[in-house]
Amino acid sequence: MTIFLHLLDSKQKEYDLLTLVNQAKIKQTYQGIFDVDEKEFSSIPGAPFAYWVSQNVRKLFEGTKNKNFSFKPGIATGDDFRFLRSWLEVDTSIDAYIPIAKGGKYSPFYYDIDLVINWRNEGSEFLAFDKCQPRNISFFRSPGVTWPFRTNKGLNTRVLPKGCAFTIQGMAGFNALNDEKQILFLLAITNSSAFQNLLLLTVGSFAFQAGAMNSVPIPLADKSATEELALLAKKAWFKRRLFDQINETSHAFLLPAILRLRMEDYDPVAIESDLIAIQAQIDHIAFELYGFSTTDREAAKSATGIGSGYINLVDEDGLHDSDEDADIELEDQMGAMLSWAIGVAFGRFDWRLATGEKAISDMPEPFDQLPSISPGMLQVGDKPFHDYNQILVEDKGHSHDIAHLVEEVLSKVDVAVPENVRKWIQSDFFSLHYQRYSKSRRKAPIYWPISTVSGSYTLWIYYPRLSDQTLYSAVNNFIEPKLKQVSSCIVVLANKGPSRSRDDEKEYEFLQAFELELIELNNVLLGLAPTYRPCHDDGVQVTASPLWSLFRNKPWQKALKETWERLEKGEYDWAKLAMNYWPERVRDKCVTNKSLAIAHGLEELYKEPDFDTKATRSKKIKASK
Repeated sequence: MTIFLHLLDSKQKEYDLLTLVNQAKIKQTYQGIFDVDEKEFSSIPGAPFAYWVSQNVRKLFEGTKNKNFSFKPGIATGDDFRFLRSWLEVDTSIDAYIPIAKGGKYSPFYYDIDLVINWRNEGSEFLAFDKCQPRNISFFRSPGVTWPFRTNKGLNTRVLPKGCAFTIQGMAGFNALNDEKQILFLLAITNSSAFQNLLLLTVGSFAFQAGAMNSVPIPLADKSATEELALLAKKAWFKRRLFDQINETSHAFLLPAILRLRMEDYDPVAIESDLIAIQAQIDHIAFELYGFSTTDREAAKSATGIGSGYINLVDEDGLHDSDEDADIELEDQMGAMLSWAIGVAFGRFDWRLATGEKAISDMPEPFDQLPSISPGMLQVGDKPFHDYNQILVEDKGHSHDIAHLVEEVLSKVDVAVPENVRKWIQSDFFSLHYQRYSKSRRKAPIYWPISTVSGSYTLWIYYPRLSDQTLYSAVNNFIEPKLKQVSSCIVVLANKGPSRSRDDEKEYEFLQAFELELIELNNVLLGLAPTYRPCHDDGVQVTASPLWSLFRNKPWQKALKETWERLEKGEYDWAKLAMNYWPERVRDKCVTNKSLAIAHGLEELYKEPDFDTKATRSKKIKASK
């Protein structure tokens, strides 16, 4: 037997150590003193010195294993920027892209999957890429659970819907028969204090690899317990998903908070209270299934920090590989409201959901495939709020003036119109939009403000409607008419001659400078338009990069300039835009690069290497795995 002294929680270690040593010398039972046979540690994978848990808990690892469940690591793309996209960047209604789990913030039971992977022809381009690490792709599209492998709050598993892929940062767990009730049971168990306490015994930190998950026993449960836990997990999923209905980048988005709070079924305080109660029920049942004593239960709750329920339910400081730029929520509810109104003006969101003129669709089931649009988006064929949804403009009095349209939307849904809408759009909106749409290391704003040098005139381009005719439309429908208007005003003031007042003189000087800026913007766009062939498959950042000089937001402009320079150097020759500007260079690379050839539909150009070269390449790939 070995005596262990527990001082991890001590704030005065020197004093407490002396106290424990003295008590241990006289072999007196005392809190913080554990007398354990070291052989008992061997029952836990890795044989950690888990002296603080009871023999009963340690023996659980020697019990009968539930072989109906398994946990798997997923793929590593080798180049996320090339293969992954935000789901809002591409057309997810086609088979080319499937959602992919890649970790995320702390969010038990539910978390929206905001990334997709290029999986055309069952991932042929990806699988031909020499840096890819394809793991367990036969499990792609199966329902399951997933989790971020590292967070600072502990394990938090969530639903993995049908039709999804998963990664090494967002691993996945499955049921052998793809039984959804069994998977919900697994979801409840893995989010329980009991399971997480056992898991922490094997890993010792908040880094949860699939191997460690597989080492923790899943308890055998009868039909009644299985169904009860499955139902609780499903309720937790539904409740947690309600919070995402006010997040406009989510598949669950319905309405901004100001409008959603008007509805009787949305009470954040009540929802959080319900989730705390559900967690307590899950913990109780899981403890019973594992056979934890009262003392074991208290120890488990203390170790995991989740025994009291969802105290940190809506916090967002979970850490993982792809979350350094974690979601930045719009703190100002009116800011979120205005952002939604801009989306309505562009024909993206359906304002009728806020007035009751259109019914809200039913909630999906947990494992349903993710939709190509959220419930709050305008459905195909429905009439938009404003007929022209490709370009809007900051121009008071113009029929496509963005500020006026936003004010109209707010009035339509009975929300008081702020006095500074135009100023907010000019100075604040894009920064907030850029932050909100930059997540999982992808920068993907979908409303693009292209401006004159001083920012005195701005056109807002809606990325989903972007085409090779958009720049021509900007010139023909906006800039040239504006130039004519400004030129006419200049002529009128010029004809006044010496009779111009002081105000006239200021206006005259302003209009002359404004005219020059408009001419410059017009010339730049006309210079870009003939060769600009945007392709949404390239993603927002690559697609916007030829226009980098037209953006005034410094972080976005810098990111685009760097992207354009990389394109020029040939670092992104997988992009359709690269083929558009440098076709000979790209075609030459396709001869020796199969993945690149597949990307451009030019497999006929690819030539297999000779045997020795191919063997060397295979060894390198094998070593990287």
